[in-house]
Amino acid sequence: MAKKYDFLFKLLLIGDSGVGKTCLIIRFAEDNFNSTYISTIGIDFKVKTIEVDGKKVKLQVWDTAGQERFKTITTAYYRGAMGIILVYDITDDKSFENIQNWMKSIRENASAGVSQMLLGNKCDIEAKRKVTKETGEKLAKDHGIRFFETSAKSSINVDESFMALALDILHKSSRKPGQNDRVRITSTQKKSSKCNLF
Repeated sequence: MAKKYDFLFKLLLIGDSGVGKTCLIIRFAEDNFNSTYISTIGIDFKVKTIEVDGKKVKLQVWDTAGQERFKTITTAYYRGAMGIILVYDITDDKSFENIQNWMKSIRENASAGVSQMLLGNKCDIEAKRKVTKETGEKLAKDHGIRFFETSAKSSINVDESFMALALDILHKSSRKPGQNDRVRITSTQKKSSKCNLF
């Protein structure tokens, strides 16, 4: 039987417990939202095939448990991940502060040069915002990674962020050895309507 895709990319979502990693994955893979998910125990994954630059890309999106006690299980899943999405909750400044720890975890466990992205989730809850969009943007810029504010609930920037990361990985993997290793961030991404408002 012929393969139904050109590339298979393994993506990993990391971040504190309760920031909405599972909701983001389910919104992306199944276009569904449920506010009563129980915490992920260990690890789980969903698959979705998308088209990027005319290529069929199968994304295997791994959902990790944010709790410390599962840390040892989840570190093994960093290996082989081609893209890592760091997620914090814009209404929870602690989850944003902890992004630095998650970045350290990537440096210690992931392959060198893995594509990364920062997502500020729950941007539909503007009234409870604790982390400004500028703060998130600055952290992403300091680390040279893409940044989106998302809402799994309102389906804001969810598809766009996964597509952007898949595009980065595709460009990296299709470059000839020796070519410039910096990923060019283009401004073609759709501007989200709601989440940029204050």
